[in-house]
Amino acid sequence: MNSTTLDAPVMLACQALTRVYSEGPQDLTVLDRLELEVRAGERVAIVGSSGSGKTTLLNLLGGLDRPSDGSVVIAGESLAGLNETQLGHFRNRYIGFVYQFHHLLAEFSALENAALPLIIRGQRKKVAEERAMALLERVGMKARADHKPGELSGGERQRVAIARALVTDPSLVLMDEPTGNLDQTTAATILALMDELARESACAFVIVTHDVGLAAHQDRVLRLDGGQLRAEPAAPLG
Repeated sequence: MNSTTLDAPVMLACQALTRVYSEGPQDLTVLDRLELEVRAGERVAIVGSSGSGKTTLLNLLGGLDRPSDGSVVIAGESLAGLNETQLGHFRNRYIGFVYQFHHLLAEFSALENAALPLIIRGQRKKVAEERAMALLERVGMKARADHKPGELSGGERQRVAIARALVTDPSLVLMDEPTGNLDQTTAATILALMDELARESACAFVIVTHDVGLAAHQDRVLRLDGGQLRAEPAAPLG
């Protein structure tokens, strides 16, 4: 954790977070009383082998799944106390998602996809699209704003997804392999944008990645292993 976030308020807190799946006669414990605290403006990378539970953790942090036990608190609000409708409103207000596989709507343009969270919130379309266009420009997609996802490359779709995640000025951004489809130049642009948002708006980032360079660029690197998070040493990641 860097000195600028050391005294910042806690944006995300998990206590004894547990997720158990029933697989036939046996239970599979994916997360086992996991503890995590992320402060405003902090960027945390989570690494781990395939199948270690990284995506499960992101789903719990975003309220897309419910824990078997334990708690997730974001911006002082416990997700356990929210019903599905309230969770939807909460995610729209506080959380931005960047999924590994984009999840853009095929019938909408890049601009419409990026503006959608604000439109869902009730923002006027013109205002929402102005904000979305500003972010598309920052991720190098302004010239492709009118194109639909089927007309874009994988890297271009990923950049639209990143703009969509940031369009609401969220307090917490959850990212699943955000640079997986990006070239080095574009990835560097996204890293710079994340740095700027963390610094200027105190947005917190939790990033699941296999990208050693991306992980090393964050404030902290944690490894998910055996259902728990452990600090990763500064040596090269495995």
